[in-house]
Amino acid sequence: MPYHSVRARISAVYAFALGLVGGGHFMVSPPAVAANPVTEIIAEEVPEGTLALGMGWRWADSPYTGLDYVGSVEHDNKSDLMPFYFYEGRYLFAHGSTAGVHLLDSENFSLDALIAYRFDRLETEWDEFFDGIEDREQSLDGGFRGALKGDWGSVSLAWVTDMQSRHEGDELDLTYRYRWQGEKWSLSPFFSYLHWSDSLANYYYGVTAKESDASGHIPSYQPGSTEFWRAGLNTSYRWSKRMRLFANVSLDKLSDEITDSPIVDEDYLPSAMVGLAYAFGNVIDDAAVRRQRPERVGEWSWRANYGYTAESTFHKVHRGDVRRNDDVHTYLAGATLGKLALDGRRVDVWGKLSVNRRLEKDYQEDFWEINPYIMLMGTGYSPWSNREVFRYGFGYGFSYAEKVPWVEQVKQEKRDKNTSHFLNYLEAQVDFPLRNTFGSRGWWKDCYAGLTIVHRSGIFGRVDILGNVSGGSDVLTGHLECKR
Repeated sequence: MPYHSVRARISAVYAFALGLVGGGHFMVSPPAVAANPVTEIIAEEVPEGTLALGMGWRWADSPYTGLDYVGSVEHDNKSDLMPFYFYEGRYLFAHGSTAGVHLLDSENFSLDALIAYRFDRLETEWDEFFDGIEDREQSLDGGFRGALKGDWGSVSLAWVTDMQSRHEGDELDLTYRYRWQGEKWSLSPFFSYLHWSDSLANYYYGVTAKESDASGHIPSYQPGSTEFWRAGLNTSYRWSKRMRLFANVSLDKLSDEITDSPIVDEDYLPSAMVGLAYAFGNVIDDAAVRRQRPERVGEWSWRANYGYTAESTFHKVHRGDVRRNDDVHTYLAGATLGKLALDGRRVDVWGKLSVNRRLEKDYQEDFWEINPYIMLMGTGYSPWSNREVFRYGFGYGFSYAEKVPWVEQVKQEKRDKNTSHFLNYLEAQVDFPLRNTFGSRGWWKDCYAGLTIVHRSGIFGRVDILGNVSGGSDVLTGHLECKR
């Protein structure tokens, strides 16, 4: 995409954001100082305990010669879809493309340990120009971020380093940010100075002697460590107590060390993202807090489940196709902790964390899988006695597996598609109270038995942060869940 085309999109995003500020019907939320200021969302006024889900669309120029888009070759797209898993807690947080732990948090100073997704990438199959050049992969960085805050704004310093042994480099990010807050809107311009170590700069913008020889027309080049500037704007508008829309933009001015690279043809890199998020939890709504039944305050649950890898997809298992997978006979054993976030009139909202053990038999070694997610739980009652008859829950979040499950490897190899450790997570459960069968006197009086469908997927291959995976896996399990 030519620079002027992306610039036109950026201008449209600015207009969209300013339209929100002028009193539109949407809501956005600006990030605090961030490792990825365009892809991180934060609502500074949102109280602790807030859970939220959402999505965004990201556009950006590619710095590489002849390449227009940042979207993956897997979906040949000009933009990138991003799911958002948002949580703001006293100690833990997840803000779009960053997550971590609040180590210190006072009125004037904060210190976080964080992980941040790095979107830099070169997929050489896009253009014959890169024949002989190896791909540059996206990565996950980890480090620390400290910030000084006052009426004058905030200054932060973040240091991150490669956690996946891809670029094996470090980044320092010094950012000044100021925030204007209205009744429903906010504007948060920022200005950043970034330092890249030689390993980081050489990985994404260097050309090794081996690559130069293989290419035959691209000279070798090593930029070494470098510094460059970034400026941008995050906007937010609060549509309601729970719904937010956001629009973020930034512009990078690349250094001479980068622009002199034989595989780079841009001096400036614009990027933008627009999206929405919906928040759950009693902490958002004073009326919900007043309505919450005292006996449910602090309610939590535990669940144990075990089952087999299913043949059919998530929705077909829902319709009763519960066959075991024909090719891969693997199993899953898991434990889940849940905390009630919203005691709703019709549907409860739970924050849940499941830890599963994938039992791969002789296909590969067993491994662990972790799944944080939000679950909406509805209850069916008898029309004659108002007695609880069943529950149905639907969960949405993300899944990280130590290894790619064998069934996903087999399915994707058949389709010549890629796999990923990190994928989207869906879960559905239906269960029945044991007290209806065994009576209400005993440890089982607040327990339920039923079925759970565990599903990992890549959202049709349109999400960079999920590895652009088009496919996934399903496991059908039986479970016992008890509330306390």
